[in-house]
Amino acid sequence: MTDFFLHYHYWVVVFLMMTGLYVVVESGNLVKKIVGLNVFQASVFILYISLGVVDGGAAPVLREGITVYSNPLPHVLILTAIVVGVATTALGLALVVRIKEAYGTVEEDDIYGQDEGE
Repeated sequence: MTDFFLHYHYWVVVFLMMTGLYVVVESGNLVKKIVGLNVFQASVFILYISLGVVDGGAAPVLREGITVYSNPLPHVLILTAIVVGVATTALGLALVVRIKEAYGTVEEDDIYGQDEGE
């Protein structure tokens, strides 16, 4: 049982990942799909950040008496991924707005129905 609590962040990652995937697959609303993708993306961020943590490790600054350091690379990569994620989300929402203007709805089934009717 103690192993479960030692690795609780992996359970959080799995829960968020499955929740995001479920929303993307199940929802027909395009805005909800983007939110689901963002939840999925956040779970990947948490996974990468948790992999960069070292028990007893300090920040990678040379100081006397410190021999174990945490790796800063995953944190830097996640900062870059957050910026890319925000830009991608903004583009996705802009496309949803354009789709709403063109079709009058953001529901997939209604959009497919209008395309088949043409």
